[in-house]
Amino acid sequence: MRKIALTLVLLVSAAMPAYAELITVQSAKPVAATMDALEAAVGQAGATVFARVDHQAGAATADLQMPAAQVLIFGNPKLGTPAMNADIRAALYLPLKVAVHEAAGGSVLIYEDPVEMLSGLDIPSDAPFVKMMQGALGKLTAAAAQ
Repeated sequence: MRKIALTLVLLVSAAMPAYAELITVQSAKPVAATMDALEAAVGQAGATVFARVDHQAGAATADLQMPAAQVLIFGNPKLGTPAMNADIRAALYLPLKVAVHEAAGGSVLIYEDPVEMLSGLDIPSDAPFVKMMQGALGKLTAAAAQ
């Protein structure tokens, strides 16, 4: 019986996805204002906004309720193209995404560190474009939180 239980634990843990540590940035502003500031910062940085997804509005179309939550999808070919040239599987993780959700006293921005996000690929963690993605995400989310 013990062997069966151990086997089940191993099977379940192997089947579960690995969850990456996420970077969070607090903002005193509500979700919409924080996301507006993030979108403006992305545009000022010369990146392209591909989509802004409002999950709360989507839930409302199904007569469901949820706290305010939005995702901004954006990128810059100067950073993304070298990543995809290094390993085309990077296309599964790019463009970059930042989520903003409602929290006590304002909102929280969340994103995955590019080093961790691309860690299973044939991309060195110290590649210049990875470091630039890290810097950009840090600066953009900090600007949005101000």
